[in-house]
Amino acid sequence: MKAIVADKLGEPEVLRYVDAERPSPGEGEVLIGVEAAGINYADTMRRRDQYLTRQKFPFTPGSEVAGTVVEVGEGVDNASEGDRVVTLLDTGGYADFAVAPAASLIPMPDDLDFDEAAAVPLQGLTAYHVIKTSGALKEGESVLVHAAAGGVGTLAVQMAKLLGAGKVVATAGSDEKLDLACSLGADVLIDYTQEDWPEKVRGATEGKGADVILEMVGADFPEKNLECLSIFGRMVVYGAASGDRGNIVPAALMTGCHSVVGFWLVRIMQRPDLFVPSLEETLGWIASGDLKLTIGARYPLEKAAEAHADLEGRKTTGKLVLKP
Repeated sequence: MKAIVADKLGEPEVLRYVDAERPSPGEGEVLIGVEAAGINYADTMRRRDQYLTRQKFPFTPGSEVAGTVVEVGEGVDNASEGDRVVTLLDTGGYADFAVAPAASLIPMPDDLDFDEAAAVPLQGLTAYHVIKTSGALKEGESVLVHAAAGGVGTLAVQMAKLLGAGKVVATAGSDEKLDLACSLGADVLIDYTQEDWPEKVRGATEGKGADVILEMVGADFPEKNLECLSIFGRMVVYGAASGDRGNIVPAALMTGCHSVVGFWLVRIMQRPDLFVPSLEETLGWIASGDLKLTIGARYPLEKAAEAHADLEGRKTTGKLVLKP
């Protein structure tokens, strides 16, 4: 089979398109013929060995795959050859075939295609839980979504409204990206490349600041977010796309009774009571048309390095998908 392999940490060029041995499923596992692999910032952080856990090299990136079960291992009774499924892996998704635990498989709705399915598990569940679980959004509160034209951002703008937000403030770095956020229901549009964006957030929220801020940029954004976070507001940190995790002085949280909450999807996946209902609700929104999936670009598998470069260069919108 063909696969993408990173032999060492580094820039996108370390991703090589190679011939690899087709894996075989072990007990409790299935082999998936990959039709679409989701591309995420976590993949780029693993490539740089800057992820939350240390990355061993060489490795094949990719945690999000949608495809068809082509082989079933011993002891599997919840999947059969030919099943259309989507799942989350640790790594290994940037390939023609990937092995996955049968217990982690999510059956695909008939009216969902593979590219759309690859947009749901990681970014969809992240958007849902940073707002509802970690952000503890209350009916009528305001939400600030950074990088609102990105994979998580396009979903978070819509989900914030579906989960009860009264006002959604969206930031992005270009008019084109802000137009996309607007089309998805954002109430206020702000260019975060302008230095006064925190002041504009305060202005858009009648001077009180946003009640929930979704932070995934890093660098000086965490500090600036605190300038436009409401009293008793919550800032949910779920990434650092800039590569700089930033700094916060704990005492700075005191006067506004601010909360800073960390989020890592792995912990949600370890809690079926959180994972299953949220996935069902998300798929229901997609089926009803209330939640629109934005596939920003599709790349052939051999162009994985180009896809990473475009993502890190902020040249993309929506969900990016690799096509083996």
